[in-house]
Amino acid sequence: MKKTIKKAPASITKGSTPAKATKAPAKKMTAPAKKKPVVTTEPPATFISAKIDIGFGNHLYIRGEGPGLSWDHGLAMDSVSADLWTTTVKHATDPVVFKVLVNDLSWNAGNDYVVEPGQSITVTPTF
Repeated sequence: MKKTIKKAPASITKGSTPAKATKAPAKKMTAPAKKKPVVTTEPPATFISAKIDIGFGNHLYIRGEGPGLSWDHGLAMDSVSADLWTTTVKHATDPVVFKVLVNDLSWNAGNDYVVEPGQSITVTPTF
C-alpha cells in the first residue's frame, strides 16, 4: 500500500511557522441616532353631567353639535345615581353645544348649553 503525502502550502516551509493572521482595525461603533418620539396630542375629553331625577325606567340623552353628537338623534347618558347622569365627548376642538332630552323625546326647556372643549359642565335641566 502506498502512502500519500500531502505537501504543505508554498508559503509554509520546513522549520517556519505560519504567519499570524492580522486583525482588521476595529470599526468605531457609534450609537444609533435617537429618534424623537412622535407625539400625537389629542384634545382632552369634555365631560357633561346632568343633575336631575327623571324617574325610574326613564333614560336621559343629549343631542347637539360636537364629535359623536347630532341634533337628529340622541346620545344616551350613563346613570351614575338616581339623580346624576354623565357622558364624555372625546376629540372636541370647538365648543360643544347641546340640549338634554328625556327618553330622546322631550327636550329640556331654555337655551342650548355650551361647554368649551376639555372642560366639565354640570347642568340642571328643566322640562
